[in-house]
This record gives sequence, structure tokens and C-alpha cells, in this order.
Amino acid sequence: MKKIVKRVITIGLAVFVLLAGVLVLHIYIVTRPKAPSPTTRIMARMDLKSSITSNDSIAITAWLYGQKGIDHVLCNPATRIVVFTYYPVKTQATSIVTAFNKNFTYNAVRNMPTEAEMSQGCPVASTSVIYKIGTFFKKHF
Repeated sequence: MKKIVKRVITIGLAVFVLLAGVLVLHIYIVTRPKAPSPTTRIMARMDLKSSITSNDSIAITAWLYGQKGIDHVLCNPATRIVVFTYYPVKTQATSIVTAFNKNFTYNAVRNMPTEAEMSQGCPVASTSVIYKIGTFFKKHF
């Protein structure tokens, strides 16, 4: 009986160590910075300094969809915020905002979150075990 219990504990411990190793390797691979691929999409935000109507919103959305590399556009006339996703291998958000300002008179500014805003982006992430493990590996490897 002792032999069976010892064997079960040994196999259980070996499986645990193996799975922990797989988890560590997965976190390391996923958190490494990598160059954008053709399927990578990035989200950007433009803040408009001028008031816009719903018709303006439709025109802005249509213009953005006509730009190379734009994937999806959301324009809210009440908040004067435009959010769009794009493929970074085809275009850059800064060049989209620059071209937008040349074509429209709304005086758009690209919204870039500060480091403090980025750290507050997801309240669950900063307290999760996975986030802490990922942060550990980013600092030490």
C-alpha cells in the first residue's frame, strides 16, 4: 500500500512540475515583444476638437474606411471621439490623423494614453497571478 501511495505522489508531483514548466514557457513566449505581422491589428483613438453632427460622423467614418489599412471605425458625435483599428504593416495611425487633418477642418488629435493610464487599463490584470508571473519574466529574462 505504501508503494502505491508513494508512486501516486511521485507521478502527481512529476505531472505538476511538467505542467508548471509548460505554463512558464507559454508565458515567456506570449509576453515576448514581436514585430507586427500582416494579421496584426492595432487600435487608435482620435479626439476631435470641433463639434460634429451625425452627418459629419458618417462622412468621417466613410473617409476612414477609404484609407489604406483601416479595418474598423467607430465615430461618436456626442463625445467627438473616433476609434479605429488598422494594420500597422500597411499604415500608421499618425499618418492617418495627419491626412485626416488635411482633408477635414475638425482639428483631430491622436490620443496617446500616458503610462499611468496604461497601467490602469485593466484592474483585474494587475492583481492576477498570470499578470504577476508575466511581469516577473519580463523583468528577469
